[in-house]
Amino acid sequence: MKLPFRGAVDCDIHPAAPPMSALLPYMKDYWSDQLHNRHVDRMGFTMTSNNPLLSIHGRPDWKPKGGAPGSDMAMLRSQALDAFGTDYAICNIIHGAVALFNGDMASAILSAFNDWVAKELLPTDRRLRGSIVVSLQDPKLAVAEIERLAGNPDFVQILLPSLGEIPIGRRIYWPVFEAATRAGLPICLHAGGLYRQAPMGNGWPSYFVEDYVTQSTGFEGALVSLLAEGVFQKFPDLTFVLAETGATWLPPFLWRQDKMWLGVRTELPWIDRIPREIICERVRLTLQPFDAPSDPTLVERVLDHFGTDDILLFSTDYPHWHFDGEDVIPDGFSLELIRKIAIDNPYATYHRLQKPHIAIPAASELST
Repeated sequence: MKLPFRGAVDCDIHPAAPPMSALLPYMKDYWSDQLHNRHVDRMGFTMTSNNPLLSIHGRPDWKPKGGAPGSDMAMLRSQALDAFGTDYAICNIIHGAVALFNGDMASAILSAFNDWVAKELLPTDRRLRGSIVVSLQDPKLAVAEIERLAGNPDFVQILLPSLGEIPIGRRIYWPVFEAATRAGLPICLHAGGLYRQAPMGNGWPSYFVEDYVTQSTGFEGALVSLLAEGVFQKFPDLTFVLAETGATWLPPFLWRQDKMWLGVRTELPWIDRIPREIICERVRLTLQPFDAPSDPTLVERVLDHFGTDDILLFSTDYPHWHFDGEDVIPDGFSLELIRKIAIDNPYATYHRLQKPHIAIPAASELST
């Protein structure tokens, strides 16, 4: 179904990344010379997990002629913002530089990329908001980048791929979490990875669909790591957003996590209550791609299993192809829940977004 009102916050859209040559002006001479002399400036740095040539990553009617999906700002404005009556849209662009082994080069490229986002992408429409992209190869450099950009109110979160080099909860990354907490910014783990290890536990897949379907297991691993390592207790004010995850995997994961924790909880004395309660308070999931059956009665049952209306955030995942037309909301969502995921939950998650003063209809008004 279509959104029944205007004013939503789209928590996951994907403008196309710029060519490397567009980032050179934002780099120090040393790095621009390095990239030019080594022909790195001719590379596209497209992540394998987000190949724009795959149909799922570009809806046919959302593809510009002669360009990558998300590269035409006029189309993005019309199709992703105007069409859904969006007040804000959060741009999640995982630049391929996050996968570089050279931490210094990765940091230089991503700093230039973040500056490009701030100075060239976000000014194209007042509704766009950015994500600070950092590499975890050197956490000190990641912290420095967060601190450099924390004063820019147009950046509303920190963006990382969900599949990293080591489990995300490890203490080597805690300075990054501390910097995020100081800045008041959520951390968004987005589908994709550095491809240091296979996304499947028993080796590398042959086909993209194997990678795509098993991405949810990477998010499960991230949540287990954050829980077990004590990140939620160490940083009680830090929120994690899981983007482009699907959603139906979460309830059975929570059931399994709670059951197993009961048997080994003496190993983790810092977890002082059932994991479900912690995750429902501190973790959010974006809506698309919503992977439940099309039967609205089954969707209602899935939603009941979450046990809370606070966990989902509205997203279109533009320009990726998960629905046709403007039917972005799966059948089976109540008007009350739609308002929660489209307006209330995003503003509660992203404190830098300024809620408009205009009145947004309550669900009771929409149903009459």
